Amino acid sequence: MMIDKLKNWWGSGSPWIWLNAGAVSISLLLVIGILAMIMVKGMGHFWVSDIYQLDYHDSKAQPRTIIGERIETAEFSSKLFEEVASVKAPAGVDVIQRVLIKSGNRDQASADFQWIYAHYITKQAKPEHLIKLERLEWGNFYGYLKDVKEQGRVVASEKQAWDELNHRFQRVLGLRSELEELEKNSISSINYGLERLRLKKRKLELENKNSAENLAALAVKEDAFKADYQIVIKRLNLLRDEIKRDSATFITADNKEVVVSLHMLVSILKPNQMSVVSKLGHYALNFYNFIFEDPREANTEGGVFPAIFGTVMMVILMSILVTPFGVIAAVYLREYARQGPLIRLIRIAVNNLAGVPSIVYGVFGLGFFVYFLGGNIDQLFYPEALPAPTYGTPGLVWAALTLALLTVPVVIVSTEEGLARIPKNLREGSLALGATKAETLWRVILPMSSPAIMTGLILAVARAAGEVAPLMLVGVVKLAPELPLDDNFPFLHMERKFMHLGFHIYDVGFQSPNVEAARPLVYATAFLLVLVIVLLNLSAIMLRNRLREKYKALD
Repeated sequence: MMIDKLKNWWGSGSPWIWLNAGAVSISLLLVIGILAMIMVKGMGHFWVSDIYQLDYHDSKAQPRTIIGERIETAEFSSKLFEEVASVKAPAGVDVIQRVLIKSGNRDQASADFQWIYAHYITKQAKPEHLIKLERLEWGNFYGYLKDVKEQGRVVASEKQAWDELNHRFQRVLGLRSELEELEKNSISSINYGLERLRLKKRKLELENKNSAENLAALAVKEDAFKADYQIVIKRLNLLRDEIKRDSATFITADNKEVVVSLHMLVSILKPNQMSVVSKLGHYALNFYNFIFEDPREANTEGGVFPAIFGTVMMVILMSILVTPFGVIAAVYLREYARQGPLIRLIRIAVNNLAGVPSIVYGVFGLGFFVYFLGGNIDQLFYPEALPAPTYGTPGLVWAALTLALLTVPVVIVSTEEGLARIPKNLREGSLALGATKAETLWRVILPMSSPAIMTGLILAVARAAGEVAPLMLVGVVKLAPELPLDDNFPFLHMERKFMHLGFHIYDVGFQSPNVEAARPLVYATAFLLVLVIVLLNLSAIMLRNRLREKYKALD
């Protein structure tokens, strides 16, 4: 009887429903778990941790003082400790605790991270006057403030030093902001203008139009640029002298005095005196800087704004390129081509293209788009710039085209499915009312299949935004000094190289000389990449849902 019930239950298909539901649930839990781990490890990097002062004495070295942040803790057996450290474990201790300390001061020591054993710590404290400096170079600095100097002369010490330090640091931040504005905008615009004039002069020579009149007109513009350049350079030199005026003396854990120029600092904090509210405020500021600042220190410090900008710009450009190609191909295959063996073969080829490794597309993009197409564009339209390439080198437009080629099969298949779902009587009704086939296609079929087109675009964006391998060949670089979009004509410079979040993760995670410093940035950037992809997809999904509501006849 029981066997019959089991047979009936098995034959009803219920086990498969439960297995399917279980598989989906496990997959969702795994995805959520991975995202939660990335978020915790990445977003925790921006929290302001307390600074510890530890008196440390192991069995092989002299007693010393360590100042730094606790990063993580690891535990292992005393037996393993004895094998690794070649010393006896403390009596009665079965589990040894090892602590990773970020001690900073990389310019004073060989490394800014060190592992220590908890049982060798003889004293632990969190002095309120410990200071954390985030620097433009050499990472963090930890120590005590001794005095503040102006042009090498002490202007404040002891209790007055902290307030004076903050006051002068705010002045430095203002000067640095003006310096960056002049260097990134004014100097950049002048250099860009001078380069364009040089190319125009070279073009006149190639076309034998370098008459005295034409050259004189260019010389006037060149003199104007040079005059502006001298004014800006004069102001820059004044600012550089002003910003280097102030410095401060700090005392390290080993009682060494270190003089730090304030223009090399990013932030000054006393974490042990900060309340939870102030730490939350600084957490938000750190995250904001991570989003909107440029990277520094071999991408292990600073922000990722150029990578975010490059990723979004490339995906938008790729979407603009892939949509018409995919839709036109699908319309031809479904609406115009005579169905037969050849069309079936083309569909098989399109489906197979979706399975080609992405690096193959990168090699094709490098050979065809960059060297062949870009090289010929340079020969035809930019001969004055040769032998330096303009479009005959990896850049944003070639990366977008390569990814458009990679994702076009997804758009074709999705659009074809949308076209196939449109009822035949709608086509016939439109034709019966006197519309041509082209008008029927443009006014009836394509609008009603737009949700399917958007579905294909969503899938294309999801894949393209995370691709790295082909981009390494056709446009992505470790550090791009200039964004593809600026206020210099023609504003969008599609020939420029760019940064990408996916490649940034690879570079920081596998090419960084400072592994411990780079690790939290890998998680933070990975989480940010997921957020960018989700936001791009949500935008497309919202548009698709609006189109579905507009064309409910499909249902």
